[in-house]
Amino acid sequence: MSKETKKPASRSGWEMMFAWCPTEDSPLLGDTPVEGSPATRPRSEQAEVTRRYDRMAWLYDIFDAPMEWMGTRTRRRRLLSQASGRVLEVGVGTGKNLTYYPQGVEVTGIDVSEAMLSRARTKALSLDAAVVLDQADVTTLPYPDDHFDTAVATCVFCSVADPVAGLREMGRVTKPDGQILLLEHVRPRNRLLAWFADLATVVTRRVFGFRANRRTEANVAAAGLKIIDVRREGIWREIVARSAPTVLRSLTQEDET
Repeated sequence: MSKETKKPASRSGWEMMFAWCPTEDSPLLGDTPVEGSPATRPRSEQAEVTRRYDRMAWLYDIFDAPMEWMGTRTRRRRLLSQASGRVLEVGVGTGKNLTYYPQGVEVTGIDVSEAMLSRARTKALSLDAAVVLDQADVTTLPYPDDHFDTAVATCVFCSVADPVAGLREMGRVTKPDGQILLLEHVRPRNRLLAWFADLATVVTRRVFGFRANRRTEANVAAAGLKIIDVRREGIWREIVARSAPTVLRSLTQEDET
């Protein structure tokens, strides 16, 4: 008679209800310091995220308005003032950034959601600017190497299934002396607040399609990019990076909440 193999007890149930500090392998933690490859972030996850954004495109700007009023709009304007030349914006969404670009830049915007792009196209028609909008995935950009002077992503990599691959692609299509501008919210370093971000991600990932606990600074490094400027305000990061080696310089060193 064969012996029955006893399965190890799962910790996830009590962690989700009571734990202050989940164990290192807890499903609450969601992401490792460096994001997984497509083997752990399957294409099906990105397809589901795209469907969610297609469904919510009509009310996305209303849903996102409180965050804009609480400082995201100011951060967008400050970061995008540095854009120059031929610009690629990945995850252009409904076109929130289009009014913040300096005059004279040429913007190519992409998004995986056709419904979001439809709203961005309507917004672009009202602007006196050179804007081209296409449907594409940041992890497989349809552009040659060293094609853009500036690449931009704002509040995008919280919802990309394989963020390291996407960041690597942004580096590939940006000129070595160009710049990559990122505005992202990240997982707090404070242990208690990090736990809340992990817990929130259980909901946000399934309902809205984004993760509240991404470690974007670590992902930038894992993608082979070099951070040259980073402004830290609470959970927010305004990052300027390049694909070529350069010197790390922090604009602000404020404590994370």
